[in-house]
Amino acid sequence: MTNEQKAIRTTYFSIIGNLALAIAKGFAGFFGNSYALIADAIESTTDIFSSILVLFGLKYANRPPDKNHPYGHGRIEPLITFLVVVFLITSAVIIAHESIQNIGTPHELPKAWTLVVLGIIIIWKEISYQIVIKKSKETHSSSLKADAWHHRSDAITSISAFIGISIALYFGKGFESADDWAALFASGFILYNSYLIFRPALGEIMDEHVYDDLIAEIRIVAITVNGVVDTEKCFIRKAGMKYHVDLHATVDGNLTVKQGHEIAHHLKDTLQQDLPQLGQILIHIEPNNI
Repeated sequence: MTNEQKAIRTTYFSIIGNLALAIAKGFAGFFGNSYALIADAIESTTDIFSSILVLFGLKYANRPPDKNHPYGHGRIEPLITFLVVVFLITSAVIIAHESIQNIGTPHELPKAWTLVVLGIIIIWKEISYQIVIKKSKETHSSSLKADAWHHRSDAITSISAFIGISIALYFGKGFESADDWAALFASGFILYNSYLIFRPALGEIMDEHVYDDLIAEIRIVAITVNGVVDTEKCFIRKAGMKYHVDLHATVDGNLTVKQGHEIAHHLKDTLQQDLPQLGQILIHIEPNNI
């Protein structure tokens, strides 16, 4: 199974999970008098739409290179990540607004059984985060990483709701708003996570140099190729789940152009075989004794 197929399958998992949780949270929040749970349901609903966006982005990024897109369509991924961040910020603002309104509005204490619901949700969302973040690392997908952080932020907001409801139930009358304060805290955490997701996606769009470990791997593999004496410049830019490489390789300056050309092809084939996450590889041959 390719990285693209793994990422797409993982996104379907996120969509189904978020749909089920949004429904469960919504009903539990409504019947259990918990705005923190309703806020959680709002976030899970936005998660559904953001996961659908991620799915679209992954499928579009999986298109092969063409005349107008010789490096493929991978750059759609960070753009989708930006849209996911917009969904996160929107849900945070809605939750904060409703929380502030509810803090000043008298309402009933949350039901005790909502804590059981929240406990199950917290465990499930953390499991979901671990599954999706593992797949994002395997596939090098920035949008899948954003989707994973949706699960983690959802777990944190659920923990906040758990704490808020526990305080309200323990101290009783006069502490009904603890539930709403928990939702307000959760909105702030969502905003913070939005930045953590946005920053690396921006770096990808701007071709930020953050790939020293991969460059080190490329240099190690390169010098194992017969005829390659050393490597010089090595530039990497990421597009989707692929890393495009410009590499300067040093060879014996007395070789013919044909021999240098053959070494370059051999080097390219070896890099693509040993490091399958690499996409387009441009090899520039440098003589070592001039």
